[in-house]
Amino acid sequence: MTSSTTDFLATGQRVIRREAEALAMLADGLDGAFSAAVDLILRAEGRVIVSGMGKSGHVARKIAATFASTGTPAQFVHPAEASHGDLGMVMRGDVALVLSNSGETPELADIVAHTRRFDIPLIGVAGRAESTLLKQADVALLLPPAPEACETGIVPTTSTTMTLALGDALAIALMEHRAFTPDQFRVFHPGGKLGARLSRVRDLMHAEAPLIAHDAPMSEALLTMSAKGFGVVGVTDGEGYLQGIITDGDLRRHMAGLLDLSAGDVMTAAPRTIGPEALAEKAVRIMNDKKITCLFVVDPEGSQTVTGLLHIHDCLRAGIA
Repeated sequence: MTSSTTDFLATGQRVIRREAEALAMLADGLDGAFSAAVDLILRAEGRVIVSGMGKSGHVARKIAATFASTGTPAQFVHPAEASHGDLGMVMRGDVALVLSNSGETPELADIVAHTRRFDIPLIGVAGRAESTLLKQADVALLLPPAPEACETGIVPTTSTTMTLALGDALAIALMEHRAFTPDQFRVFHPGGKLGARLSRVRDLMHAEAPLIAHDAPMSEALLTMSAKGFGVVGVTDGEGYLQGIITDGDLRRHMAGLLDLSAGDVMTAAPRTIGPEALAEKAVRIMNDKKITCLFVVDPEGSQTVTGLLHIHDCLRAGIA
């Protein structure tokens, strides 16, 4: 390892440790103002309007997106654009969350004045207790006096990390208070790997499962297996409850005199099943663990009434692997 490489590594470690120390200071310094901010947002009839300029603006966009995806309606408003007409987006019933490390960012003046004029609750986040922003705010969230990660102390690094973490803390506090569920989360994340992982079995299963009666001849079982193309057929009793399944392996084990047997003679009893509300990811785990390719979906109340069939290929097509 060269000396320059060693220097780079040392710099990286110093930056991360400095920011980690700042986050610990932030956590230890949270007080009643944080709870007041959460309560203010919960009481708002409208949206959380998040605003900031420069690096604080980038953080504000992320915070607004996190709020919106976890059950708290939110929108980012650029403070400079607000001064040229976008103040119309900030209405009575909203609550404003305004970010500025110095608390003196000139571009924020109009949006802060707008909240005061129309009695819109204002939550300010800044690093100076005596700043204009925090003095004007209904709830002031003061960042601790942690140094920036750079040696010059001028690059927004530690301060923006703390602001971002504070936004996450607000979002999660709101989310947990509202008992926001994975199903609700999936509504806002239908695409990508995350949406796939939160899919339910009922979202992917085939409603028309291949089924035959317990006393059906194996000739009928073979026709049903071939017609449906899943390589499996479910065997039901007189009440229509799942008793067993017949797979290609069962066919090979009963090749001698197969057509003289009934479905009940050939089936594997008490197969693994899954409920329609289970996560599809759980179904994949079961199929991988048991080295099977299908799961019959049954009534979750324990009646073993078949409601569908889930094949591993359905999960793979949905991006669950």
